[in-house]
Amino acid sequence: MKYFIALAFLTLPAAAQQRPPFDLQGHRGGRGLMPENTIPAMRRALALGVTTLEMDAAISQDKQVLLSHDPYMNADFVYRPDGQPLTKEAGKGLKIYSLPYAEIRRYDVGSHGNPKFERQQRLRTYKPLLAEVIDSAEAYARRTHRPAPYYNIETKTTPAGDGVNHPAPDEFVRLLLAVIAQKGVQSRVIIQSFDPRTLEVVHRAQPQLRTALLVDNPDGLAQNLARLSFRPSIYSPAYKLVTPALVQACHQQRLSVIPWTVNTPAEAAGLLAMGVDGLITDYPDMLQGK
Repeated sequence: MKYFIALAFLTLPAAAQQRPPFDLQGHRGGRGLMPENTIPAMRRALALGVTTLEMDAAISQDKQVLLSHDPYMNADFVYRPDGQPLTKEAGKGLKIYSLPYAEIRRYDVGSHGNPKFERQQRLRTYKPLLAEVIDSAEAYARRTHRPAPYYNIETKTTPAGDGVNHPAPDEFVRLLLAVIAQKGVQSRVIIQSFDPRTLEVVHRAQPQLRTALLVDNPDGLAQNLARLSFRPSIYSPAYKLVTPALVQACHQQRLSVIPWTVNTPAEAAGLLAMGVDGLITDYPDMLQGK
Protein backbone atom coordinates (compact mmCIF):
# COMPACT_ATOMS: atom_id res chain seq x y z
CA MET A 1 0.00 0.00 0.00
CA LYS A 2 1.28 3.49 -0.80
CA TYR A 3 1.35 5.77 2.21
CA PHE A 4 0.49 9.20 0.85
CA ILE A 5 -2.42 11.51 0.36
CA ALA A 6 -2.91 14.18 -2.24
CA LEU A 7 -1.57 17.60 -1.38
CA ALA A 8 -5.10 18.89 -1.78
CA PHE A 9 -5.85 17.46 1.66
CA LEU A 10 -3.36 19.92 3.14
CA THR A 11 -5.88 22.74 2.56
CA LEU A 12 -7.11 23.31 6.10
CA PRO A 13 -10.57 24.48 7.11
CA ALA A 14 -10.91 28.26 7.43
CA ALA A 15 -11.04 28.10 11.24
CA ALA A 16 -7.79 26.15 11.37
CA GLN A 17 -6.02 28.66 9.14
CA GLN A 18 -6.19 31.25 11.92
CA ARG A 19 -4.05 29.11 14.22
CA PRO A 20 -0.33 28.29 13.96
CA PRO A 21 0.88 26.42 10.84
CA PHE A 22 0.09 22.74 10.48
CA ASP A 23 2.51 20.60 12.50
CA LEU A 24 3.58 17.36 10.81
CA GLN A 25 5.46 15.20 13.32
CA GLY A 26 7.57 12.12 12.60
CA HIS A 27 6.65 9.53 15.24
CA ARG A 28 9.87 8.24 16.80
CA GLY A 29 11.49 9.93 13.81
CA GLY A 30 9.25 8.04 11.40
CA ARG A 31 9.65 4.40 12.36
CA GLY A 32 7.71 3.20 9.34
CA LEU A 33 10.69 4.21 7.21
CA MET A 34 13.75 4.08 9.47
CA PRO A 35 14.76 2.47 12.79
CA GLU A 36 12.83 4.22 15.54
CA ASN A 37 14.29 6.89 17.79
CA THR A 38 17.61 7.00 15.92
CA ILE A 39 19.63 9.70 14.23
CA PRO A 40 19.05 8.26 10.71
CA ALA A 41 15.30 8.37 11.37
CA MET A 42 15.42 12.01 12.45
CA ARG A 43 17.44 13.03 9.40
CA ARG A 44 15.10 11.17 7.07
CA ALA A 45 12.09 12.84 8.67
CA LEU A 46 13.66 16.27 8.20
CA ALA A 47 14.43 15.44 4.56
CA LEU A 48 10.73 14.68 4.10
CA GLY A 49 9.75 18.06 5.48
CA VAL A 50 8.40 17.38 8.96
CA THR A 51 7.96 20.34 11.26
CA THR A 52 8.65 18.42 14.45
CA LEU A 53 10.72 15.41 15.44
CA GLU A 54 8.74 13.29 17.89
CA MET A 55 10.80 11.09 20.20
CA ASP A 56 10.91 9.24 23.52
CA ALA A 57 13.33 10.06 26.33
CA ALA A 58 14.74 7.51 28.77
CA ILE A 59 17.45 7.65 31.44
CA SER A 60 20.44 5.32 31.71
CA GLN A 61 22.04 4.00 34.88
CA ASP A 62 24.66 6.76 34.70
CA LYS A 63 21.96 9.45 34.31
CA GLN A 64 22.37 10.07 30.59
CA VAL A 65 19.29 11.16 28.64
CA LEU A 66 18.85 8.95 25.60
CA LEU A 67 16.16 7.99 23.12
CA SER A 68 14.18 4.81 23.78
CA HIS A 69 10.47 4.08 23.76
CA ASP A 70 10.77 0.85 25.71
CA PRO A 71 12.30 0.72 29.21
CA TYR A 72 14.21 -2.40 28.11
CA MET A 73 15.81 -3.87 24.99
CA ASN A 74 12.89 -4.79 22.74
CA ALA A 75 13.65 -8.17 21.17
CA ASP A 76 11.47 -7.33 18.16
CA PHE A 77 14.30 -5.28 16.70
CA VAL A 78 17.21 -5.02 19.17
CA TYR A 79 20.17 -7.38 18.68
CA ARG A 80 23.12 -8.07 20.95
CA PRO A 81 26.47 -6.38 20.28
CA ASP A 82 27.75 -9.70 18.88
CA GLY A 83 24.92 -9.74 16.34
CA GLN A 84 22.89 -12.46 18.03
CA PRO A 85 19.14 -12.05 18.60
CA LEU A 86 17.58 -11.55 22.01
CA THR A 87 14.77 -13.61 23.42
CA LYS A 88 11.84 -11.56 24.69
CA GLU A 89 12.65 -12.65 28.25
CA ALA A 90 16.31 -11.67 27.93
CA GLY A 91 15.41 -8.35 26.34
CA LYS A 92 13.02 -7.42 29.13
CA GLY A 93 15.76 -8.21 31.62
CA LEU A 94 18.02 -5.60 30.02
CA LYS A 95 16.49 -2.50 31.55
CA ILE A 96 17.71 0.83 30.18
CA TYR A 97 17.80 2.32 33.68
CA SER A 98 20.06 -0.48 34.92
CA LEU A 99 22.66 -0.17 32.14
CA PRO A 100 25.36 2.49 31.65
CA TYR A 101 24.99 4.35 28.39
CA ALA A 102 28.28 3.02 26.97
CA GLU A 103 26.78 -0.49 27.17
CA ILE A 104 23.40 0.57 25.76
CA ARG A 105 25.09 2.15 22.74
CA ARG A 106 26.63 -1.21 21.75
CA TYR A 107 23.25 -2.80 20.96
CA ASP A 108 22.14 -2.84 17.32
CA VAL A 109 18.61 -1.46 16.85
CA GLY A 110 18.37 -1.35 13.06
CA SER A 111 20.18 -4.04 11.09
CA HIS A 112 17.32 -6.53 11.19
CA GLY A 113 14.41 -4.15 10.78
CA ASN A 114 11.13 -4.28 12.66
CA PRO A 115 8.61 -6.97 11.65
CA LYS A 116 5.75 -4.51 12.21
CA PHE A 117 7.10 -2.11 9.57
CA GLU A 118 7.99 -3.78 6.29
CA ARG A 119 9.06 -0.52 4.63
CA GLN A 120 11.59 0.25 7.34
CA GLN A 121 15.13 0.52 5.98
CA ARG A 122 17.61 -1.84 7.59
CA LEU A 123 20.89 -0.37 8.78
CA ARG A 124 23.12 -0.79 11.81
CA THR A 125 22.49 1.97 14.32
CA TYR A 126 22.06 2.54 18.07
CA LYS A 127 20.06 4.30 20.75
CA PRO A 128 21.51 7.84 20.74
CA LEU A 129 21.84 10.46 23.43
CA LEU A 130 19.28 13.26 23.23
CA ALA A 131 22.10 15.82 23.03
CA GLU A 132 23.55 13.96 20.06
CA VAL A 133 20.17 13.89 18.31
CA ILE A 134 19.70 17.62 18.72
CA ASP A 135 23.22 18.38 17.49
CA SER A 136 22.70 16.17 14.45
CA ALA A 137 19.27 17.60 13.59
CA GLU A 138 20.43 21.19 13.96
CA ALA A 139 23.49 20.57 11.79
CA TYR A 140 21.44 18.74 9.15
CA ALA A 141 18.91 21.57 8.96
CA ARG A 142 21.66 24.16 8.54
CA ARG A 143 23.52 22.11 5.95
CA THR A 144 20.41 21.49 3.85
CA HIS A 145 18.99 25.02 4.32
CA ARG A 146 15.87 23.74 6.05
CA PRO A 147 13.96 25.45 8.86
CA ALA A 148 15.25 24.73 12.34
CA PRO A 149 13.38 21.67 13.65
CA TYR A 150 11.06 21.45 16.60
CA TYR A 151 11.34 18.62 19.14
CA ASN A 152 8.42 16.83 20.78
CA ILE A 153 9.97 14.81 23.61
CA GLU A 154 7.95 12.29 25.56
CA THR A 155 8.87 11.50 29.15
CA LYS A 156 8.49 7.74 29.48
CA THR A 157 7.40 7.59 33.10
CA THR A 158 4.76 5.80 35.16
CA PRO A 159 4.19 5.74 38.92
CA ALA A 160 4.95 2.01 38.97
CA GLY A 161 8.22 2.59 37.11
CA ASP A 162 9.74 5.09 39.55
CA GLY A 163 13.12 3.82 40.69
CA VAL A 164 12.76 0.70 38.55
CA ASN A 165 12.49 1.79 34.92
CA HIS A 166 13.41 5.43 35.41
CA PRO A 167 14.09 8.04 38.09
CA ALA A 168 11.16 9.75 39.80
CA PRO A 169 9.61 12.69 37.88
CA ASP A 170 11.60 15.47 39.59
CA GLU A 171 14.95 13.92 38.68
CA PHE A 172 13.82 12.78 35.23
CA VAL A 173 12.67 16.28 34.31
CA ARG A 174 15.76 17.92 35.81
CA LEU A 175 18.04 15.76 33.66
CA LEU A 176 15.92 16.33 30.55
CA LEU A 177 15.65 20.10 30.94
CA ALA A 178 19.39 20.36 31.51
CA VAL A 179 20.06 18.90 28.06
CA ILE A 180 17.46 21.16 26.45
CA ALA A 181 18.98 24.23 28.12
CA GLN A 182 22.50 23.19 27.16
CA LYS A 183 21.44 22.98 23.52
CA GLY A 184 19.48 26.24 23.63
CA VAL A 185 16.36 24.87 21.93
CA GLN A 186 13.80 25.73 24.63
CA SER A 187 11.69 27.77 22.22
CA ARG A 188 11.37 24.78 19.88
CA VAL A 189 10.59 22.06 22.41
CA ILE A 190 7.37 20.39 23.48
CA ILE A 191 7.40 18.07 26.50
CA GLN A 192 4.66 15.48 26.22
CA SER A 193 3.56 12.70 28.53
CA PHE A 194 0.78 10.35 29.54
CA ASP A 195 2.02 10.95 33.09
CA PRO A 196 0.63 14.23 34.49
CA ARG A 197 3.32 14.20 37.19
CA THR A 198 6.15 14.99 34.78
CA LEU A 199 4.12 17.71 33.06
CA GLU A 200 3.51 19.32 36.46
CA VAL A 201 7.25 19.30 37.19
CA VAL A 202 8.01 20.83 33.79
CA HIS A 203 5.40 23.54 34.31
CA ARG A 204 6.73 24.44 37.75
CA ALA A 205 10.32 24.54 36.56
CA GLN A 206 9.83 26.28 33.20
CA PRO A 207 6.23 27.41 32.66
CA GLN A 208 7.15 28.96 29.33
CA LEU A 209 7.84 25.56 27.78
CA ARG A 210 5.08 24.05 25.69
CA THR A 211 3.53 20.86 27.06
CA ALA A 212 1.29 18.19 25.55
CA LEU A 213 -1.03 15.87 27.42
CA LEU A 214 -1.08 12.46 25.76
CA VAL A 215 -4.42 10.66 26.03
CA ASP A 216 -5.42 7.08 25.25
CA ASN A 217 -8.63 6.81 27.28
CA PRO A 218 -12.29 7.62 26.53
CA ASP A 219 -12.76 9.79 29.64
CA GLY A 220 -13.22 13.00 27.67
CA LEU A 221 -11.57 16.40 27.53
CA ALA A 222 -12.78 17.85 30.84
CA GLN A 223 -11.83 14.81 32.91
CA ASN A 224 -8.41 14.49 31.31
CA LEU A 225 -7.59 18.18 31.71
CA ALA A 226 -8.66 17.97 35.36
CA ARG A 227 -5.64 15.72 35.95
CA LEU A 228 -3.44 18.80 35.53
CA SER A 229 -3.33 21.95 37.65
CA PHE A 230 -2.65 24.05 34.52
CA ARG A 231 -3.73 24.09 30.90
CA PRO A 232 -1.22 22.42 28.56
CA SER A 233 -0.43 23.83 25.14
CA ILE A 234 -1.53 20.72 23.27
CA TYR A 235 -4.13 17.99 23.71
CA SER A 236 -2.73 14.89 22.03
CA PRO A 237 -5.23 12.00 21.88
CA ALA A 238 -5.12 8.68 20.09
CA TYR A 239 -6.52 9.51 16.68
CA LYS A 240 -9.63 7.32 17.07
CA LEU A 241 -10.72 9.52 19.99
CA VAL A 242 -10.85 12.66 17.83
CA THR A 243 -14.26 14.05 16.85
CA PRO A 244 -15.30 17.41 15.42
CA ALA A 245 -16.79 18.26 18.81
CA LEU A 246 -13.50 17.51 20.58
CA VAL A 247 -11.53 19.67 18.16
CA GLN A 248 -14.01 22.52 18.61
CA ALA A 249 -13.92 22.22 22.40
CA CYS A 250 -10.11 22.26 22.43
CA HIS A 251 -9.92 25.27 20.16
CA GLN A 252 -12.41 27.12 22.34
CA GLN A 253 -9.90 26.64 25.18
CA ARG A 254 -7.00 27.64 22.92
CA LEU A 255 -5.63 24.11 22.94
CA SER A 256 -4.02 22.69 19.83
CA VAL A 257 -5.09 19.16 18.85
CA ILE A 258 -2.34 16.86 17.56
CA PRO A 259 -3.45 13.20 17.40
CA TRP A 260 -1.33 10.07 17.18
CA THR A 261 -0.45 7.74 15.43
CA VAL A 262 -1.95 8.47 12.01
CA ASN A 263 -0.70 6.05 9.37
CA THR A 264 -3.17 5.84 6.48
CA PRO A 265 -4.39 8.39 3.93
CA ALA A 266 -8.00 7.86 4.97
CA GLU A 267 -7.23 8.55 8.64
CA ALA A 268 -5.23 11.64 7.76
CA ALA A 269 -7.89 13.03 5.43
CA GLY A 270 -10.63 12.60 8.01
CA LEU A 271 -8.64 14.30 10.74
CA LEU A 272 -7.61 17.17 8.51
CA ALA A 273 -11.27 17.73 7.66
CA MET A 274 -12.01 17.99 11.39
CA GLY A 275 -9.45 20.81 11.70
CA VAL A 276 -6.70 19.20 13.77
CA ASP A 277 -3.55 21.28 14.20
CA GLY A 278 -1.08 18.54 13.32
CA LEU A 279 -0.54 14.82 12.93
CA ILE A 280 1.95 12.39 14.44
CA THR A 281 2.77 9.65 11.94
CA ASP A 282 5.12 6.70 11.45
CA TYR A 283 5.22 7.65 7.76
CA PRO A 284 6.50 11.21 7.34
CA ASP A 285 6.20 10.77 3.57
CA MET A 286 2.43 10.29 3.84
CA LEU A 287 1.63 13.97 3.28
CA GLN A 288 4.44 14.60 0.87
CA GLY A 289 3.06 12.96 -2.27
CA LYS A 290 5.93 10.46 -2.21
